[in-house]
Amino acid sequence: MTDVFGSSHKDVHEQVVFCADEQSGLRAIIAIYNTALGPGLGGTRFYPYESEQAALADVLNLSKGMAYKNALAGLDLGGGKAVIIGDPAKDKNEALLRAYGRFVESLGGRYITACDVGTYSEDMDVVARESRFVTGRTTAHGGAGDSSILTAFGVYQGMRASAERVYGTPSLRGRRVGVEGVGKVGHRLVELLREDGAEVVICDVSQEAVERVRARRPEVDVVADAEALISSDIDVFAPCALGGALDDDTVARLRARIVCGAANNQLAHPGVEKQLEERGILYAPDYVVNSGGVIQVADEIEGFNMERARAKAAQIYDTTLKIFTIAADEGVPPAVAADRLAERRMSEVGRIRGIWLGR
Repeated sequence: MTDVFGSSHKDVHEQVVFCADEQSGLRAIIAIYNTALGPGLGGTRFYPYESEQAALADVLNLSKGMAYKNALAGLDLGGGKAVIIGDPAKDKNEALLRAYGRFVESLGGRYITACDVGTYSEDMDVVARESRFVTGRTTAHGGAGDSSILTAFGVYQGMRASAERVYGTPSLRGRRVGVEGVGKVGHRLVELLREDGAEVVICDVSQEAVERVRARRPEVDVVADAEALISSDIDVFAPCALGGALDDDTVARLRARIVCGAANNQLAHPGVEKQLEERGILYAPDYVVNSGGVIQVADEIEGFNMERARAKAAQIYDTTLKIFTIAADEGVPPAVAADRLAERRMSEVGRIRGIWLGR
């Protein structure tokens, strides 16, 4: 059984809420990892999990990742995430989304939701009819719209920082980048890379997604699957699908010198970061470089301004370089350096918030 309370103090979640509404078919789990920096902010993933146990394991991992992501993005927000169990193409309906919104509202602002895999800005507009604690809404309702815009932009900034570290220049011009997954984020990343002069090769389980990219960028190469992409002659590997892309076998076969992508929880298990280090592959921690999306939706809290949000997302370049420097100075993999930096901010700011204000 998944350990909800965690095996160490760093893995303890503050709150896990199971939500069900029989008539609408809602089965959801909301997890709040911590609120040291503020209310937990993270998207709602709508996915056909094989079991409730698999859904629980995913939401626990994702909510912890959001705490670290928000901390390093410089946001005054904690880590939260939600999953809805089901096939969004078949099971999503107004009643289900509104029932889910009622559960979000019941938490009184401890959790703020947004979009994720299987949910869109239009869905958040429906959820918001029952809850005040919703971001990632459509522009028609004063929201930021599609958060994949700045997610892709942030990954690109992280990739530029990685190129600076490895090649001595922040440009991807002339580099061959393999993008696994060209959905909401991946196809936007392809555009940024091509504009920078990079060669791009892609794969996706959805032929429709591949064809959409090829219709706009016919010069982009396509391989059959992730295994073919990993084994191909690429300079940068960009995992932009679901998590767990980097396991023992993948790292052993990977020919790229840089890994930098949008997927969450890319490391299949602890220790993979050390294997990457031993092979001389620079890993840009996923929750650092893919934080552009949460920066975008978090900006809605004070009234969305794309210019302000984009400027903050551009700082991902500097943050990524800082992590590489810390990693080199302390003799640890970048993933470890990123964790330490995030934990330091959560600890220091969380302590300050413990000062009594007399009210």
